[in-house]
Amino acid sequence: MARIGVTGHMNITADTVPSVYDGIRKVLARQGDPDDLVGGSCIARGADSVFARAVLDAGGRLEVVLPSTNYRQRKVKPDHAELFDELIAHADTVRVMDFDDAGPEAYEAANKAVLSSCDRLVAVWDGEAGSAGGTGTWSSWRAPVTCRWRSFGRMEPSASEVNPTASISVSS
Repeated sequence: MARIGVTGHMNITADTVPSVYDGIRKVLARQGDPDDLVGGSCIARGADSVFARAVLDAGGRLEVVLPSTNYRQRKVKPDHAELFDELIAHADTVRVMDFDDAGPEAYEAANKAVLSSCDRLVAVWDGEAGSAGGTGTWSSWRAPVTCRWRSFGRMEPSASEVNPTASISVSS
């Protein structure tokens, strides 16, 4: 069974989504039988949701981890609500962390829950350290990184699954 988690930026552009989606689908296709694919995601806007959609489209199972009981009401913006609700509806499991309010501590707990349940990690990030608990932090935590996007743009694969910590370059 391939258990893959995701960490990534929320601010990927609409023009970048197809490239990120295609890159994730390529990574997922190399994992073998889709019946054995489990993807873990917090389904936030951006990379998390793109990954979750790719897992479902590949025929895998989606496990969602939400940071708090009020996450949907307080943090999901109207332009992301339809996709968020669709992903929740198609998830095999939805785990809600034991926080009433979404905030840094809840996000950290949710990210740790995703990463502690996966064997591999897809990191969609720009290579910057960023804030504590952000994508840069998680991309170096525990699970081997399957691929990284160092900038957002058109995908140009330059690394293989043989080296799970290799980067996949993306140029604008």
